[in-house]
Amino acid sequence: MTVEMTGEMTGSYNTAPHKKRRLNLFIKTIIAVLIASTSHAATYAIDGDTIELDGTRIRINGIDAPEYGQKCGAWDCGKSAADKMSALLRTGSLRCEIHGQDGYGRSIATCEAGGKDIGEAMVLSGNAWAFEKYSEAYVEQQALARKAGLGIWGAPSVPAWEYRAAAWESAKQTAPKGCPIKGNITENGHIYHAPWSPWYARTRINEAKGERWFCSEDEAVAAGWRAPLWSK
Repeated sequence: MTVEMTGEMTGSYNTAPHKKRRLNLFIKTIIAVLIASTSHAATYAIDGDTIELDGTRIRINGIDAPEYGQKCGAWDCGKSAADKMSALLRTGSLRCEIHGQDGYGRSIATCEAGGKDIGEAMVLSGNAWAFEKYSEAYVEQQALARKAGLGIWGAPSVPAWEYRAAAWESAKQTAPKGCPIKGNITENGHIYHAPWSPWYARTRINEAKGERWFCSEDEAVAAGWRAPLWSK
């Protein structure tokens, strides 16, 4: 892997539904250009808008894909988005330009696989929304997908950010102190489940063995828990 480092004024965003974050154009961050061959780097899709490259978690800039357990009508749009991301990563070498970080320790990046812009491909195929709250990068591509009725535009669907917000508010009603994230401990490590996780309802918290509830994903990450891996 080749890494080129330059400094640039940039910002970051956080997709947690319970917190609103603004881009901070006055924060000095590092831009890293990562160039890796998929045959030599451990690269895989976490879901429809997040990938992992040699242990670095990367959130694709400018898009928001259906959550893994989300359905659009009878269609498993969340799984479809993750499968599409996996397919894109297999098309060739991966190049990511890192713009900053979000609150979960993930790098925010624009990535290409085999010379193709991943974010653009996800939006054009109807497997992700343009995340206009944070970026206008793929607004035109979204208009084309919507006009063609592709993917999320051809099925009953709720934008991922609204889906997360609704799940969060519902879970808060019964969670201790209104903190609905479940910090589970398994043989695979310390894993947290947000209310939109497909395993959320069947995850039980046993505080006697160190499991706990969190009020935010930031808090869970800071305590050493990680998000689930949907695919690999």
